[in-house]
Amino acid sequence: MVSTNGIERTAGVSLTTMREKAPDLVDLYKAAGSSVRRHGLEDVRAAVYLVLDRSGSMRPYYRDGTMQHLAEQVLSLSAHLDDDGTVPVVFFSTDVDGSTDLAIGGHRGRINKLHENLGHMGRTNYHWAMDEVIDHYLESGSDCPALVVFQTDGGPTSRQAAERYLCKAARLPLFWQFIGFGDPDDNEFAFLRKLDTLAVPARRVVDNAGFFHAGRTPRALADQRLFDRLLREFPQWLTAAREAGVVR
Repeated sequence: MVSTNGIERTAGVSLTTMREKAPDLVDLYKAAGSSVRRHGLEDVRAAVYLVLDRSGSMRPYYRDGTMQHLAEQVLSLSAHLDDDGTVPVVFFSTDVDGSTDLAIGGHRGRINKLHENLGHMGRTNYHWAMDEVIDHYLESGSDCPALVVFQTDGGPTSRQAAERYLCKAARLPLFWQFIGFGDPDDNEFAFLRKLDTLAVPARRVVDNAGFFHAGRTPRALADQRLFDRLLREFPQWLTAAREAGVVR
């Protein structure tokens, strides 16, 4: 991670390292770097998490490589914000199905392989995955901000629990960037739009969540556009979180 016990280290994985360990990710790395600079985040040091939906309706996205591609995009973005070349990944459905670290050089085919070993694909419950991320962050000892990329294809079974966890997590330096896969007209995404607009400060100390829809075929979304949307609200949250004392 970028910081342990308050000690900040130089962040960012170099292009040379990417060429040596992950030549297949170099184009993604360059596209991510352009977005990082465009959003004024080149000096920001942040951990990056990835949360992946394993509810039953997600099966086609694992089968066609969409989930592996998303993981590679997020790993390439992380290489600019963090220094360890690793993204903690949480798989969820009814509960937390599993968790792992996705590392540069060990990323090829890893998401599908892990998914296939996790067994039954259940329903959709956000809050257990959110709890897993929160615990991991607190146990890491880091005090740097974190970007949590949270992918799903629908609203959670327990909306109340998800909303409660998000509001409580607003006092931690975690920004939750939700991504929707599937039919953009599906009413299931109304809940995610609600999370994106929960009142501040009545419900949470800062606006700690964003949402965008990636469409029915998310892999067709241009890499540059995906990176820009992942980072669109992160700078505003950083400013608000610093002003509120959430981020030091």
